[in-house]
Amino acid sequence: MEGVEAHDDYFRLTRDCCGQLCFSAKQKCTAALRMLALGTVADAVGEVIRMEESTCLKTIVKFVRAIVEVFGPEYLREPNAQDTENLLAIGEARGFSGMLGSVDCMHWQWKNCHKDLWGMYQGHTKEATIILEAVASHDLWIWHAFFGMSGSHNDINMLQRSSMSRRLCNGESPSCNYNVNGQDYNMRYYPVNGIYP
Repeated sequence: MEGVEAHDDYFRLTRDCCGQLCFSAKQKCTAALRMLALGTVADAVGEVIRMEESTCLKTIVKFVRAIVEVFGPEYLREPNAQDTENLLAIGEARGFSGMLGSVDCMHWQWKNCHKDLWGMYQGHTKEATIILEAVASHDLWIWHAFFGMSGSHNDINMLQRSSMSRRLCNGESPSCNYNVNGQDYNMRYYPVNGIYP
């Protein structure tokens, strides 16, 4: 809340044209988080927080933008050269030379999926789901997240559409050199579960 409030004046406590106090940063952040985390619609959040639907919608847009702008450079990035070096050293110490993290795709149930979209987002579970692909290191730091593909895709289709996989296949990812059983490699890898080729 403090980072968002310092970044955008919209979240600062001010007075309106009638001299009344506006909503605080705590109220605005709570409204945005309720809509994001619980899938609550803006008018329902507005009833709880006593905020107009239009203000709730404006708040969520400003909140998400502020989060990305404030925390993106630190938390929404690929590993840089120093991070890559540290991850390779940790992997080497654990017996996995060249490993930067493990990748997995998971289906999240979308309970508020609109009926018109149900077929496209219906996966193998017969429920509407959205897929998240994530790469995490041993300390559970998420280095890559690709979210929102429809549940009708499987994990392999998801990897084909992933920006991380595309960069890796095009040779645009930072190089990392390591040796396994006397063989030199220059491409990083990510362990996955048994269904991947």
